[in-house]
Amino acid sequence: MEKEVVLVLDFGGQYNQLIARRVRELSVYSEMVPFDISFEEVKAKKPAAIILTGGPASVHVIDAPACDPRIFAMGIPVLGICYGMQLIAQELGGKVLSSELREYGRSQLTVMGDDALFKGVSLQTQVWMSHGDSINDIPAGFAITACTDNCSVAAFSNTSSQLYGVQFHPEVRHTIEGQTVLKNFLFEVCKLKGDWDLSDYIAETIQAIRNKVGNKKVLCGLSGGVDSSVAATMVHRAIGDQLVCVYVDNGLMRKGETESLIETFKNQMHMNLIIADVKERFLNKLAGVSDPEQKRKIIGEEFIRVFEAEAQKLGKVDYLVQGTIYPDVVESGTKTAHTIKSHHNVGGLPKDMQFELIEPLRLLFKDEVRVIGEKLDISEEIVWRQPFPGPGLGVRVLEEVTPEKVRILQDADYIVREEIKKAGLDREIWQAFAVLPPIKSVGVMGDARTYAYPIIIRAVVSDDAMTAEWAHLPYDLLDIMARRIVNEVRGVNRVAYDITSKPPGTIEWE
Repeated sequence: MEKEVVLVLDFGGQYNQLIARRVRELSVYSEMVPFDISFEEVKAKKPAAIILTGGPASVHVIDAPACDPRIFAMGIPVLGICYGMQLIAQELGGKVLSSELREYGRSQLTVMGDDALFKGVSLQTQVWMSHGDSINDIPAGFAITACTDNCSVAAFSNTSSQLYGVQFHPEVRHTIEGQTVLKNFLFEVCKLKGDWDLSDYIAETIQAIRNKVGNKKVLCGLSGGVDSSVAATMVHRAIGDQLVCVYVDNGLMRKGETESLIETFKNQMHMNLIIADVKERFLNKLAGVSDPEQKRKIIGEEFIRVFEAEAQKLGKVDYLVQGTIYPDVVESGTKTAHTIKSHHNVGGLPKDMQFELIEPLRLLFKDEVRVIGEKLDISEEIVWRQPFPGPGLGVRVLEEVTPEKVRILQDADYIVREEIKKAGLDREIWQAFAVLPPIKSVGVMGDARTYAYPIIIRAVVSDDAMTAEWAHLPYDLLDIMARRIVNEVRGVNRVAYDITSKPPGTIEWE
């Protein structure tokens, strides 16, 4: 039996991947596709509903992004969000203009009348707005269903045509009842059952890997993080000893990482594991390099070259497994999304790579990966590990990477993570780590002047890493970490705490 599918047409907004994620949270499979997907491709996917996302463009300018207008006459429900709502209005005879009263951030929404989209939603509720254009005239057959002080058309609907639009962003947590709005669209408007089950995804993916690989050898880049660990375990379940895992010890890993990985995957899970000790190779390649994008691409290419070298020792290897997840793809730049940073396993891949990729998690979000890890009986310590960037400490040592800087950062980072765990916050905090900036400052230790590096502590809470709030760590905990770092890490005389959320910052500094 075919599963229900909601297509999310991506117009390039910063929150768009969250829409797909929120839909999946409601047990409905969603797939994000480019806004200009052909009408024939849309029909071939047999969607039960379509969601049009937000985006940075204006619908009333020349060459504004637009989907095939036949989508609005397919007889299936369509929900437009922000730009998507404005596009529905524009395409169906309404008028959208640049607004003098723009809305960015929190707004109070007033629900007007009885509309299925707002079933169970408070008549006054907080929403998140991000728009400079507004709908001045709605198309014929539509009714206004919500407004704000600065936006007279904050939601509308044409129930007979099953077309709905909201100017606000229901997918972000700042919209307090946003998930209820999406739930209403899926179950009150679309009448879906909610048949997306990750257990089915595991079985289907494992079978697809078996069918694709046959009796060939497969290499897996294993870092010990949750993504690569879950990917490796899925492929191992599919093909057993045909899988060879390679851990690249590039000198940029966290303190104790290598020893922990050997114990878990080689001694406990009995996987074929090769340790490639290439610390000197990576550090030599990074010598004198300060630009973060260049560092990421150097690290990404060197990973592949190491995998190729190890593959030659094994004979012919056709496939490479990576723990790429959907946010990696989005942040590395897609057809409709600007490049935020090149992930080493996406934007940093060399064009002449010899492998065909197997990426069983490429369409999944981090929370879904963790659920799969638990279903595969992977240890809790691995499943709930904090995310660690693929380029490792290479993007936490800001500007040029040197062995001494890496040593300082490894020691400081170990203290941060150890104290977070002691405080019982390791499951509450999405990521907590240390950053080493390329500056020194004057201090005094033992009645003597010092001139040493500062360490910046970064800790955030998040659901998905696409947005994040800085963690309000207890002062006592920050005090313990700061005193330990200054006292125990040679070369450090100052500690600072980063209180920037994402956006406007990113979680990592580079």
